[in-house]
Amino acid sequence: MSVIAPTEGVPYAVEHFHAATAPPPPLEDIHSEPRLVRAVVIALAILFMGLFILLPLANVFVQAFSKGWAAYGAALVDPDALAAVRLTLLIAAISVATNTVMGLVMAWAITKFEFTGKSLLITLVDLPFSVSPVIAGLVFVLLFGAQGWFGPWLIDHGWKIIFAWPGIALATIFVTFPFVARELIPLMQEQGTQEEEAAVTLGASGWRTFLKVTLPNVKWALLYGVLLCNARAMGEFGAVSVVSGHVRGETNTMPLHIEILYNEYQFQASFAVASLLALLAVVTLLAKTLLEARLGRKGGH
Repeated sequence: MSVIAPTEGVPYAVEHFHAATAPPPPLEDIHSEPRLVRAVVIALAILFMGLFILLPLANVFVQAFSKGWAAYGAALVDPDALAAVRLTLLIAAISVATNTVMGLVMAWAITKFEFTGKSLLITLVDLPFSVSPVIAGLVFVLLFGAQGWFGPWLIDHGWKIIFAWPGIALATIFVTFPFVARELIPLMQEQGTQEEEAAVTLGASGWRTFLKVTLPNVKWALLYGVLLCNARAMGEFGAVSVVSGHVRGETNTMPLHIEILYNEYQFQASFAVASLLALLAVVTLLAKTLLEARLGRKGGH
C-alpha cells in the first residue's frame, strides 16, 4: 500500500476548518471589560449626570429658598403665579386629552390597516420632532393672527386664537402630538392583528374589540406616552412664547412667567416658580420609572 503525501494546501485547509467549527468563546470573555475600563466609564457617567442634571436641579431649589420659606410661599401665592399655574394645568389637560385620543386613532390606523399613503402618514407623525417649536408657533400666528389667513374672519366673528389660551393649546398640541402615537405604534405593530381578527370572527363589534382586546394590550404603553406628553406640555416654552403675547395673569404659562420674573431681576421668585415646575417633572419621572418597571415585568414593549 502506498501512502499519498498531503499537498501543501491541506494543512492550511484543515487548520481553518477546525477554527471555523470550534465552539465560540464564552459570553463572559466577549463582553467583559477590564475593571479599570468599567470604573472609568461608570465614573464618567456619574460625573456627567451630577454636573449637568443633578447640580442644576439642586441649584434651583437652593435659589428658591435663598430668602427663606416666607419669600418662597409669597412667590407661589402671587396672583400672576397662580394664574400661570392654572393656565399650565389647563393647557396640559387639553393637550394630553387630545393627543391621547388622536394618538390611539393614529396608531390604530397605521398598524391595523393597509392603505395608500401610509408611509407619508407615519412621516407626518414625526414632523413635530423635526420642526423647531418657534417655527411651530409662528405657523399658527400666520394662520390665525390678525394678518393671517383666517385671522380677519375669526376677529369679525369674535373668535380670539392668537394671544389667548386657544392658540397656546393649539401650539402645545402640535409639539406634543408624537409622544403617544410613537409609544403605541411599535407595540401595536409587534402585536399584529390576530387577536382583533379572532374577536371579530367571534361576533364582537369594532368598538367592543377595541375596548376588550386592543386597549388592554396597550394600556401601559399608552400611560407611558401620556406621561411624556404631559411633561412636555407643562414645560413647553418656544411655541407657547410665540403665540401667547406674554400677557401677565392671562396668557403666561409657568415657563413664560419664570422668564419674565428672571428678566425683571426677581431671581428668588423665578426660582421658586421653577422649583414647582421641577417638582412636577420629578413626579412625572417617578411615575415614568414605575411604569418602566411594570413594563419590564410584563416583557417591555
